[in-house]
Amino acid sequence: MNLLLIAWKNLLQRRLASALTALSIGLGVMLMVLVLVISGAVETAFTQRSIGYDLIVGPKGSDLQLVLSAVYRIQPPIENLPAMYLDELQADRRVVTAVPLAFGDVTQEGGFPIVGTTTEYFENDYLPGQKFEFGKGGSRIDQLFEAIIGADVARQNGWTLGSTFPILHGGAEGSLHDEEFTVVAVLAPTGTANDRTVFLNLESFYAIDGHEKPVDEIEKRLRDFYAADQDRLDQALAELDDYRQQLRNEEANGVAAVSPRAMQEVTAVLVKTRPETPFDAISLSAELQKGFQAMAVNPIRPIQRLMTNVIGNVQKALVVMTGLIILVSGVSIFVSIYNSMSDRRREIAVMRSLGAGRHHVFGIILAESALLCTGGAAMGWLTGHGVAVLASPWLIRRTGLLISPWTVSPWELTLFPALAVLGILVGFLPAMTAYRTNVADALNQ
Repeated sequence: MNLLLIAWKNLLQRRLASALTALSIGLGVMLMVLVLVISGAVETAFTQRSIGYDLIVGPKGSDLQLVLSAVYRIQPPIENLPAMYLDELQADRRVVTAVPLAFGDVTQEGGFPIVGTTTEYFENDYLPGQKFEFGKGGSRIDQLFEAIIGADVARQNGWTLGSTFPILHGGAEGSLHDEEFTVVAVLAPTGTANDRTVFLNLESFYAIDGHEKPVDEIEKRLRDFYAADQDRLDQALAELDDYRQQLRNEEANGVAAVSPRAMQEVTAVLVKTRPETPFDAISLSAELQKGFQAMAVNPIRPIQRLMTNVIGNVQKALVVMTGLIILVSGVSIFVSIYNSMSDRRREIAVMRSLGAGRHHVFGIILAESALLCTGGAAMGWLTGHGVAVLASPWLIRRTGLLISPWTVSPWELTLFPALAVLGILVGFLPAMTAYRTNVADALNQ
């Protein structure tokens, strides 16, 4: 009879003990599978080419914070840039596209980030070669108080075309703005932070009550920003003086003041340089790095640093921990089989007396151990992916990560061979005990 079949029948005779022993291995494998599925989703989100732009321009500060804010929308912005600086970037011969972003508010329902931008944002790729598609509505937000919403926003809040909503100033604990916005389009899913973002026309963002800072504060910021560019500073100060006069006229005569460009700010600028001259992005970044006004960041490098130094180490630690759980489960298999050997001495002696050789008995015990390990692993693998299937809709809603429950990690491909080897190793000593069993003594007992 086949050794594996004999080993299987022996395990069936000790169903409860065998099932509990295999369960310990299965739980460890299930945890490892879940860790690998979630880690794979995190790695995909953070190691893909972040956006379809070459540089992100923002105020001086942390390059990682700028990328996490502008691309992933999971960090508060550093500060703002004058909108006049956006005009300078757009006029730079090296720049093909400069798309502004303005942050600061969230939706009252769901706390989704509000981004003020232009229609040009949706005309460019959100990832290289990946263009925005619209499940409902058009692709433009030309009018004040119109909004384009991401797929997750629409699903979680139950919004569709024509839905109206208010927003909170300055975050979840902020005050409620009086203005209400109307959904004019819903983005198709992208698997990026765009899915959980609400987009407003940039002019709408400026028009919201409370978004305009006091003139004196703007003047101080402009003086600091353009300290080394007197011509720009003079232009900005002249606009502010005119605006002050308009405010006085508004107070005296009721004539509405028109906010000048000098009063407007943006949080970050997404820049695409000339594709035929790749050195443009490097030269622009180096030029800004020398100055004190702004910085230009390649979005890939800070994320690679984050993955290598933080997220990657956490992933490895979790895999090691689950590996140790599996190893401890292997020890339990060893203890279970070894302790059963004293009760099985007569059984082994009978097998030997019926013609089974020492190597056959040795092979049967190894086969039992390997079956327990690989059988538990198969059960844990299926359970782990099954739990991932059930939990993925909730995780996607909570994190925005694109989770593929049945994606097999390269680590998983090594699980079954490794566990088969583990089964052989933990079964070796009990198998040697069976190998050395004295037939006469065992039968006499």
